Amino acid sequence: MLVLKVMARLLEYPTSELQESRDALVAAVLEDSRLPRNNKEQLLQVIDHLCDGDLMDLQEEYVGIFDRGRATSLLLFEHVHGESRDRGQAMVDLMEEYRRNGLEIDARELPDYLPLFLEYLGTRPWEDVRNWLEDIHHILGLLGERLFQRESRYHLLMDSLLALSGRQVDRQELAQIVASEERDDTPEALDKVWEEEMVKFVDDQGSSCSTGSVVGQRRRELEQTQTIHLSDQLMTDVTPRPAGRA
Repeated sequence: MLVLKVMARLLEYPTSELQESRDALVAAVLEDSRLPRNNKEQLLQVIDHLCDGDLMDLQEEYVGIFDRGRATSLLLFEHVHGESRDRGQAMVDLMEEYRRNGLEIDARELPDYLPLFLEYLGTRPWEDVRNWLEDIHHILGLLGERLFQRESRYHLLMDSLLALSGRQVDRQELAQIVASEERDDTPEALDKVWEEEMVKFVDDQGSSCSTGSVVGQRRRELEQTQTIHLSDQLMTDVTPRPAGRA
């Protein structure tokens, strides 16, 4: 499904390459046969926002949304397992799923990164896509509500993924849950996390595997990583990834 690859691009750090690919992104959304019309219109709104806006402002917006705190992390298992050992096994299992179906990722890549996951799904049959999105619909719902309450257009992408999953979420319940959460992206919250992780680092004498500022770390890693190579089906990706990013 090409529209999943479009959403993968839209969820990555904004670049000039993304803005230059506007026509291809719009065409892929309009040609999709499974996404409801209202969700298509919402995706087109996101494309307009990301392709018309000032790039530096968009990048600053992205960092503010995804690089500060973990509540809006794009690492799926962060919302299920946190830093527990179960997360490691879940990532191993997901990497095996990728390999069985032709996706090889760099050892430094995190397999539960949502844009990577969506790009993989974009190569799979519809039945597989629907099953996978159904499995993570609760994460998509929670992420979408957090983004909505932070007045971010990125929540529209989660709404579209939920529509493709075929699963409903109790939005009223999610709204109450998110409203009661303590924000983890405030300067005070970030200072507290930094202090706690510094203490942990000293205690572990460098052996800690903490994810830290997870998406920020992810993007910094990608700046040193070559393009991910998928076999066969991904050769028709809607837009080439910029050099140095997966």
